[in-house]
Amino acid sequence: MNHKTRFLLIIVFCTSVISLLHHESIWRWITDTTYRCPSFPFQFVLPKKPKHTNVAFIKTHKTAGTNMQSMMMRFADRHNLTVMLPIESCHVDFCYPQWFRASNVHPGMLSANILASHLRFDRKEVQRLMPKDTIYITIMREPGAMFDSAFHYYLHYCRSFMSVPGHSLAGFLADPQRYYQQNEPLSRFTKNSMTFDLGKDKDHPATDTAYVQAFLAEMEETFSLVMITEYFDESLVVLRRLLSWDLEDILYFRLNMRKESTKKQLSPDLVSKARAWNALDTYLYDHFNASLWEKIEVLGPGCVKKEVRELQQAQDDLMRSCFKGTMPLLAANQIKPESRPWQPAGDIDIMGYVLPENFSHGLSQHTQELCRKIILPGYVYGRMIQRSQAERYKARQQQQQT
Repeated sequence: MNHKTRFLLIIVFCTSVISLLHHESIWRWITDTTYRCPSFPFQFVLPKKPKHTNVAFIKTHKTAGTNMQSMMMRFADRHNLTVMLPIESCHVDFCYPQWFRASNVHPGMLSANILASHLRFDRKEVQRLMPKDTIYITIMREPGAMFDSAFHYYLHYCRSFMSVPGHSLAGFLADPQRYYQQNEPLSRFTKNSMTFDLGKDKDHPATDTAYVQAFLAEMEETFSLVMITEYFDESLVVLRRLLSWDLEDILYFRLNMRKESTKKQLSPDLVSKARAWNALDTYLYDHFNASLWEKIEVLGPGCVKKEVRELQQAQDDLMRSCFKGTMPLLAANQIKPESRPWQPAGDIDIMGYVLPENFSHGLSQHTQELCRKIILPGYVYGRMIQRSQAERYKARQQQQQT
């Protein structure tokens, strides 16, 4: 190889490297994945970074987002961080389904580390308020399963669902255009709800490939990780690497679950129809499901599988410690208000947890506190933090006036 050819190859190589480093999503992923399970002996492993504490979790409906919200609240609580929460008149969701606006954020929580409540995502407005180094994550669920959950959860609230004879999901999906009421107040739950939560038009034709591709590109640019409900534990392992969190930070007990006896397996035909009706959501889910597995491949599937087992073992151990071998799940109407999940109208029981009276026996103070907090639904935990942060803000205001 002559000197001229060698020089040209070096130029091409350097140009390629620079191009990669300027691609924000790739660079962000490489730099944030700072400790890897070695795939080969003697593989170089970078030292672990400090925990990343500025995180925005954009919560979508009926996707196991409550598990993540509760986890994020607990992380903020444990590390004395500020959570961005709404003004009192917006309850716990920033006046959703309105667009997220700074005017709906409590003035004492504008400079926050953590965002984890329901909102209608406006990227520019959220980025204007959150710290510059905030890492953005969200979660998606297979559209057939998500729509089945939404149909039964909101059945007695959405006119589109209530108008179906026999309140049948199969009946709705047989002819969704017949029942769909685009302008009803809760139509956001009846079509492409993940698309709506993420700030886009749920009724835009999915045949507009330019719109879909632009949406996917914007999502790729905004979110360092899109978690997948069906692979929740695998998603948590990837999240843990991304944020340099420890195992306790990602522990969770499943929250806001329907009673198992009220669930039915959807037929392949109904899944196909639900995916077609929620076509924009389907494009998103399929794309980011593949994206998650690409990240897992980078980390090493065997390594991720090992960490998933460690996470599940830690959760089983904590469950035994907190509940002393008792049956922890109860229907919402059997649970005290301070830890009760929201129960929708109808005959679907949402399950929650009640600690036994003697749960603290033999446990450290730290484990007792973890047991108390890990069972709290996200909105309950959010209310607690909202009150405590508002009180601190009020105290500061009074101090400044004296």
